[in-house]
Amino acid sequence: MSTIIRPTHWIVGVARRADFLGAAALETPVGTTLAEAWRSVMEGCAVDGDTLAARVAAHFRVSVADLARAEPAARKLIPESLVRKHFIFPISADDRSITVATADPTDMQMEQDVAFAAGRTVRCQVAAPVAIHNMIEATYSPEQTIEQMLRGVEDAGNGLRVVDEEELAAENQVSADEAHSGPVVQLVNLVLQRAIERNTSDIHLQPAGTQGVVRYRIDGVLVNSGQMPLPALNRVISRIKVMAKLDIADRLRPQDGRARVIVHGRTYDLRISTIPARGAEKCVIRLLDTQRAVPLSQVGLLEPELVRVKRLLAHRDGIVVVTGPTGSGKTTTLYAALQEIHGPDINIMTVEDPIEFELPGVTQIQVETKQGVTFASALRAILRQDPDVIFVGEIRDAETAAMAAQAALTGHLVLATLHTNDAPGAIRRLADLGLDPATIASTLRGAVAQRLVRRVNGAVSEPIGPDDVLTDDEARLARVFNVRPIVRVASGEGAREAGYRGRMPLAQVFEVTPEIADLIANGATIGAIEAAAVTHGMRSLRASGVDRVATGETTLQELERVLGDGEERAPEAAADARPASAASAPGEAPAARPSVALTPSTDPAITRGTIALAADRVLAALGEDTRHDASPHVLVVDDDGANRMIARALLMSEKFEVTEATDGAEALALLRTGAMFDLVVLDLDMPKVNGREVLHALRADVASAGIPTIILTGTSDAELESSLLDEGADDYIRKPFDPRRFLGRVKATLRRSRG
Repeated sequence: MSTIIRPTHWIVGVARRADFLGAAALETPVGTTLAEAWRSVMEGCAVDGDTLAARVAAHFRVSVADLARAEPAARKLIPESLVRKHFIFPISADDRSITVATADPTDMQMEQDVAFAAGRTVRCQVAAPVAIHNMIEATYSPEQTIEQMLRGVEDAGNGLRVVDEEELAAENQVSADEAHSGPVVQLVNLVLQRAIERNTSDIHLQPAGTQGVVRYRIDGVLVNSGQMPLPALNRVISRIKVMAKLDIADRLRPQDGRARVIVHGRTYDLRISTIPARGAEKCVIRLLDTQRAVPLSQVGLLEPELVRVKRLLAHRDGIVVVTGPTGSGKTTTLYAALQEIHGPDINIMTVEDPIEFELPGVTQIQVETKQGVTFASALRAILRQDPDVIFVGEIRDAETAAMAAQAALTGHLVLATLHTNDAPGAIRRLADLGLDPATIASTLRGAVAQRLVRRVNGAVSEPIGPDDVLTDDEARLARVFNVRPIVRVASGEGAREAGYRGRMPLAQVFEVTPEIADLIANGATIGAIEAAAVTHGMRSLRASGVDRVATGETTLQELERVLGDGEERAPEAAADARPASAASAPGEAPAARPSVALTPSTDPAITRGTIALAADRVLAALGEDTRHDASPHVLVVDDDGANRMIARALLMSEKFEVTEATDGAEALALLRTGAMFDLVVLDLDMPKVNGREVLHALRADVASAGIPTIILTGTSDAELESSLLDEGADDYIRKPFDPRRFLGRVKATLRRSRG
């Protein structure tokens, strides 16, 4: 009878060669997991992990790992996913090799993977599995990444605190424990605080491949910002869901919630929406300043439209609607209208979702669908509360439209919002919601269509004189809109962003006169109704915008962005879009408009020539192109044109997108515009601003802290190279660089940054 010999795990052979007591009796099979094999030997031979590690190291003729002396710079060379996959821990690295701690020196696949990722030869040292596990858990976590991003950033969200509804009566100062309760909390506070300080209306947090991005919508435009590792973004979104009392374990279904924060003593409501996206989650936060309601006179309507709006509000019954897309300022205008109407003898009640501003003396009802409080049900209840004026946040269904009409027919003035392209379009929309023409004719008093355009920032704008030559784009738009601009913003993405500050409304006010009411009741076309409205003084959104351009308040480019190129003109456009002072004959150039004085801004945030990356740009918004599948975008910064040319040629041979900067100041200016880069290749010695200063600026700003950076250096000073890695560089390459090594290091750094 033959004896079956089962092969044992390699670590049993090490124990037997070391003559450990009890090693001969061990029968740990080859398929046993590494941690279990170590544990079986330690228990079977009564030895500790350090003793066994020393024997394993001696057996394979390598050193025992000193995990306490692991260098932070080495960790940047291997992605966390690889560390966890092979159960290793980086110890140290130099220009040619990287040393890792492992509990399995026989793992050849680990050596190949690490060498490929780090671009270096792998040297192994031995440590016990439990020691490696403890180091991994203590080092690799989203909180650690976030702590690195926050390092060096001033005022990391300390001016913000999250409150419950019942806390609003007692606005205490932020406690130190709350302000420093964890890196994730600090980062979320910082994102929110900086957004509020920049007058952001919405915050977008979304995955973009292996990175996460944060975008701010400022003055209606999503502007570029920074990025963070995807695990950090997931923790940030989880924190926001906790604030909104959402289910953080449910990442497969959309969720909506709300939270409230206090920033510098002012209360803000957050409307939070999450949705699954590419295996992660996207989160959008609407920021609402509950104390920001302004009077109608301060909304910014032009005088012709303001007069017509006041006439609509003078009615004591009927329906007045404000139309426009999301984010066009409809609710702000209606709140201003409520303040215009409000008085001690007027009972105003509102139904809103959400309540955006708090109006003293006005009864405001929040829609709560889960509790059965809908627009329609709330309207039904309000009619029993003896209201004079009713504000409906949105007429969005047939039942709400019918209730609004009933309220108007019974002597109430109903103010509401609708989603239509222009003011006369409210008639068609109400018909689509089930109201018959006779009801619309007898209840609708008028409609206001609205858009918001950005206001030119006088401090960084350039006046255009009557004799100045227009650019090709300006000349084209001047022909389209039939007006000559008198101001422009500087070219370039960053300059265009700084060239605008704040927004103002363009409005079209449609009044239902008796003649127009007859047309509606008799089923006339919208074209006929619109033509009649024009004869009664209605102006188009385009005409309102042309007036803004003529007075230098905005630009033709901004008008085109908001309204389109205007090739299809409204019936009255040819008349009221012309300069009032001198109409142009067909084919003639538009007459010059009188110049206006532009008041210089004293806002320090828009000072030109600033080099340092400001902390208030912490996590603004990435543009619509999130580059999910685009080629890596590399910024090459070097004052040596030959080096830039070589680097560009090598990178473009690998289908990389390349942007060049001739010195550190130019690089920081590019980054300040919000341009997104997957990697920065940075020369160390440059005039004006050297590579080290650029590196410090990158790592001091959360918006750029996650961008991997390779230093180009002509020195062989090992101490300098080590210090650069400690200060935030991800790798360095000595000049003159070898093409193969250069590309290998670039690819390895990108692989590490993407996990």
